[in-house]
Amino acid sequence: MAVALRYLWPLLLCSPCLLIQIPEELMEPPVITEQSPRRVVVFPTDDISLKCEASGKPEVQFRWTRDGILFKPKEELGVTVNQAPHSGSFTITGNNSNFAQSFQGTYRCFASNKLGTAMSHEIQLMAEGTPKWPKETVKPVEVEEGESVILPCHPPPSAEPLRIYWMNSKILHIKQDERVTMGQNGNLYFANVLTSDNHSDYICHAHFPGTRTIIQKEPIDLRVKATNSMMDRKPRLLFPTNSSSHLVALQGQPLVLECIAEGFPTPTIKWLRPSGPMPADRVTYQNHNKTLHLLNVGEEDDGEYRCLAENSLGSDRHAYYVTVEAAPYWLHKPQSHLYGPGETARLDCQVQGRPQPEVTWRINGIPVEELAKDQKYRVHHGALILSNVQPSDTMVTQCEARNRHGLLLANAYIYVVELPAKILTPDNETYMAVQGNTAYLLCKAFGAPVPSVQWLDREGKTVLQDERFFPYTNGTLGIRDLQANDTGHYFCQAANDKSNVTIVANLQVKDATQITQGPRSAIGKKGSRVTFTCQASFDPSLRHSITWRGDGRDLQELGDSDKYFIEDGRLVIHSLDYSDQGNYTCVASTKLDVVESRAELLVVGSPGPVPQLELSDRHLLKQSQVRLSWSPADDHNAPIEKYDIEFEDKEMAPERWYSLGRVPGNQTSTTLKLSPYVHYTFRVTAINKYGPGEPSPASETVLTPEAAPEKNPVDVKGEGNETNNMVITWKPLRWMDWNAPQLQYRVQWRPQRTQGAWQEQIVSDPFLVVSNTSTFVPYEIKVQAVNSQGKGPEPQITIGYSGEDYPQASPELEGIKILNSSTVLVKWWAVDPAQVKGHLRGYNVTYWWEGSQRKHSKRHVHKGHVVVPANTTSTILGGLRPYSSYHLEVQAFNGRGLGPASEMTFNTPEGVPGHPEALHLECQSDTSLLLHWQPPLSHNGVLTGYVLSFQPLDDGGKEQLSFDLPDPELRTHNLTNLSPHLRYRFQLQATTKEGPGEAIVREGGTMALSDEKLGAHLPPQYVSYNQSSYTQWDLQPDTDYEIHLLKERVLLHQMAVKTNGTGRVRLPPAGFATEGWFIGFVSAIIVLLLILLILCFIKRSKGGKYSVTGWGGRRSWALSVSAVKDKEDTQVDSEARPMKDETFGEYSDNEEKAFGSSQPSLNGDIKPLGSDDSLADYGGSVDVQFNEDGSFIGQYSGKKEKEAAGGNDSSGAASPINPAGTLE
Repeated sequence: MAVALRYLWPLLLCSPCLLIQIPEELMEPPVITEQSPRRVVVFPTDDISLKCEASGKPEVQFRWTRDGILFKPKEELGVTVNQAPHSGSFTITGNNSNFAQSFQGTYRCFASNKLGTAMSHEIQLMAEGTPKWPKETVKPVEVEEGESVILPCHPPPSAEPLRIYWMNSKILHIKQDERVTMGQNGNLYFANVLTSDNHSDYICHAHFPGTRTIIQKEPIDLRVKATNSMMDRKPRLLFPTNSSSHLVALQGQPLVLECIAEGFPTPTIKWLRPSGPMPADRVTYQNHNKTLHLLNVGEEDDGEYRCLAENSLGSDRHAYYVTVEAAPYWLHKPQSHLYGPGETARLDCQVQGRPQPEVTWRINGIPVEELAKDQKYRVHHGALILSNVQPSDTMVTQCEARNRHGLLLANAYIYVVELPAKILTPDNETYMAVQGNTAYLLCKAFGAPVPSVQWLDREGKTVLQDERFFPYTNGTLGIRDLQANDTGHYFCQAANDKSNVTIVANLQVKDATQITQGPRSAIGKKGSRVTFTCQASFDPSLRHSITWRGDGRDLQELGDSDKYFIEDGRLVIHSLDYSDQGNYTCVASTKLDVVESRAELLVVGSPGPVPQLELSDRHLLKQSQVRLSWSPADDHNAPIEKYDIEFEDKEMAPERWYSLGRVPGNQTSTTLKLSPYVHYTFRVTAINKYGPGEPSPASETVLTPEAAPEKNPVDVKGEGNETNNMVITWKPLRWMDWNAPQLQYRVQWRPQRTQGAWQEQIVSDPFLVVSNTSTFVPYEIKVQAVNSQGKGPEPQITIGYSGEDYPQASPELEGIKILNSSTVLVKWWAVDPAQVKGHLRGYNVTYWWEGSQRKHSKRHVHKGHVVVPANTTSTILGGLRPYSSYHLEVQAFNGRGLGPASEMTFNTPEGVPGHPEALHLECQSDTSLLLHWQPPLSHNGVLTGYVLSFQPLDDGGKEQLSFDLPDPELRTHNLTNLSPHLRYRFQLQATTKEGPGEAIVREGGTMALSDEKLGAHLPPQYVSYNQSSYTQWDLQPDTDYEIHLLKERVLLHQMAVKTNGTGRVRLPPAGFATEGWFIGFVSAIIVLLLILLILCFIKRSKGGKYSVTGWGGRRSWALSVSAVKDKEDTQVDSEARPMKDETFGEYSDNEEKAFGSSQPSLNGDIKPLGSDDSLADYGGSVDVQFNEDGSFIGQYSGKKEKEAAGGNDSSGAASPINPAGTLE
């Protein structure tokens, strides 16, 4: 039978409920689809609308009853019936108070067609008029002060809940508290009246939400008579007035209990439940504890509830005995079903309630008691049973249950039909499942009578022989523990008396998804990163995915966030926080199965803050103690090792916390020993192995009582800053040791060993100056803390001294022992302590160079100093100039200063000389060189001659040749038989009887090398930032050079220069430049230029220039060629030289080092002015001028000025020169 399918109806096919589709040509019993609520309250001007809508086929007919009597809406005046199909609703218009009341009653709607009649529940219609307060005469209420009073309200009754307000004539609410309360009945209760309650406008307002109106009672005049003798009285309940009462509470509804008491002082209300504990999660106390609200009442709330009114004179009580009852509610509601002919129909109607509801049955709206008794139905234990039903037994039944609290109604039809078997599941459906799981093959069959269903294999045999196959009553076939060979075709056959139909179901069994490597539980530190890995295997024919969940939350959508990174089965969680802790699940899934693997993440770190502090045992504050308790902090998965307790005094040191100590981590309270007079505010910090957590919120502040000081100042000292005083100082007490608001110091002193009376003075500052004392006298000193509560403990005695004077005696020199040519040992006898006039701090040894034994200095020299400890009477002076005369002074000193000096002069023996000065090489021929030099600046004795050594640089096989030059006055030496194509290293040393001294080294060759372009790189030279020119010596003649000017490694400028040649050059043809007149003119100009240059040099030499190499804080220029400073007078004032700090056991003698044989001066070795020629005479120098910004402003000269001539020492460092001869 091919028909369209339209409706989904419940059908019982040997199962509780099966949704099926009913053929279109079948009729439908009536079903109520919409109806008005059980209670309808209407107010004036409201339209009255009663709804009743139902579905059914054929079309449903409606009828109404009112109070059990037929009511015809179409025949009533002012009633409009809804003409829409499937509707029997009607509306009453033109409502007024009398009109509405004429329609009051209990209505019921019946919907019928040829299959039966459905019935609505009872609808109670109530009409309510405009509320009015009954007229009454309100008399003044007179009461004496302290008595109780009740102001009545008594609002008009209403079907809807109303709201009561007490206000005055200014529309201000009457303030309510424990003394003044409005009850649930609307009355205003005064536990005791005060004169301030005396008002004539206490007005009760009633708000009716249904009519949206507010009406008010006549004002009540409350007159309170003042009295001077208010009598205390024990509580008495104003509501309820008796000692006990019984209430019925409905299950599922709220319960409200109230107790209002009077008395003086005002009583307080307490609620008790003797029969069991109060359900704290459902109980609230309102109206200053006078009202108990219990929500969602259940059977367990049955029993006694007691309110207790108490004040200082006694108590009163009331007992509420609550019985919990219930309106009817369904245990099993009857359901509509379709049946085939010959079946047994059973409709169960099981209800519950307190008291037990009465259950009645109706058939098509008629009580079964009124039906003929020959029908085949029967009622058994609340169930309606019909046997061997036939199509004529189709009906609509009603089960109705009622008790005194309510009524339940259910419509259910019995529909008997004849239909051929039909399978609703589509044919040739394909099902897929994975191995090991259970597959469900559907076969929903429909028919009347109910068709039988069986499953067959391809050969037509039943599949139930395998125990893994099991059927369901709704036709579904289940196959558990699936195997790969279960793939195939299965046939479902449904048959009844009318027909037999079959469908095929195709089953495909896939490989199960498996997680081959699941995530592992991890522990991560807060702020770090953790990675989980997950790998799985899938059936290759299925689409699959691996996703992640964190504590049930899908993380896949967050994979692109900064927090989570998900890729290729990896989950990376960045910046771990404690909120990230939990379970993380890898979910491997296909459309057929889902497998999971879970790992736990623990986030560890420093503890959380201690949540709460509590101070107790405050009575111990008198002993400066208090007990501090706290709630344990969150340990963040690392046991708390200790708690650090700190305090702050917001008065004395706000926002600064001090430690009071630490307690073990398993301890959550401690008794603290406190200091007197401190405003303590505490906080507690938990500490584990990852460090301290956040501190707890600050506790409340406690102030300890004042007390006398418990400590005295420390570091007490007595020292004079004048010869006739003593300054007593000490370290002041910390504010937390004051023990009272103001702290002072009691200072006592007396001469030592006198046993005389103590002198004393009380001061606030941490020092005291004692005047008019003798010089350096010992005193006994005591300093004691004092406040308003008393004195501190007895202080210890400290020895101090009055002011010192300069030492009166000089140390006696024992002698000087020469250790070597530059070191001596000085010894002296200790000075008499009585002559020190103070504490001997040590000895000051001063010495200075007076000159060489060959020649004394005529200029000021710098003095060296050595400070020697008081317990030492000797010192070693080193770094002296050999063969020199020195003056020595030794002085004792104390805190006041230096005493008189002991003096002595001593001489140092000869030493080896310094290096010769200005060694120049002059080419004589291709095989000879003439050497020029100047004697050493520091002879360090009597020169005995020179030692000259030389060695070829290019021939490593030849040894160095040396020979003596015994004439100390010799200044030149000619070397012959030299190789014309080799460079040589020349070394010259001066000698005394102590041996040869430091050597000066030069490299060079003969004239044959002049044609070779030597590209030697000269070391960089540093010049002063304010220098405007620079001269480079010892360059090769006829050679190209490139000069770089740098500032802090930045190239500022570069230039190329070429020195003049002395060898083979082509002379230009003679011109006017060789004429005598031209030579004379040029000579005059040169003389004038020389005079100007000399004047310029003299002016510049007055202000010395110094090398900046090794000095910080000055800018410098660097040149990539060797540099020579401007000429300077070698007689540099010692005050212009930097000196070392005078430290213990050290001395400074820069004067000697400037002229010493082995010590470089501040400006490099001083070079004497030599008259001998050097390579510079042949164009071996370059004069470069530049501005401060580094730009060159000059060219170069091919010949040096004689006045500026000078050579380089062995190290190649430049030095300023301007001597007239050798310095000795």
